[in-house]
Amino acid sequence: MAKKSAIEKNNRRKKMTKNAAPKRARLKAIIADKSKPMEERFAATLKLAEMPRNSSATRIRNRCDLTGRPRSVYRLNKLSRIAIRDLGSRGLVLGLVKSSW
Repeated sequence: MAKKSAIEKNNRRKKMTKNAAPKRARLKAIIADKSKPMEERFAATLKLAEMPRNSSATRIRNRCDLTGRPRSVYRLNKLSRIAIRDLGSRGLVLGLVKSSW
């Protein structure tokens, strides 16, 4: 089980990213628009740099929904390989048969 603080930190990042997404998208659109004057684009770059780092989507870590494990997480079902193996051996994952000999 992962540390509760790490899981909560990631949840705060998700919330912050969701709230700041429209503003970040607007600023990025201004920066990418070559028809705008250079001063306006540079000002948008500075505003984007002033935003909190945790409001960026790249700061979010994929974690297992059951255990909070940060590594080896399958995106499809948001579970780690260990959790999938455990659920598969109990027969709770459809179509998954854990081999044993």
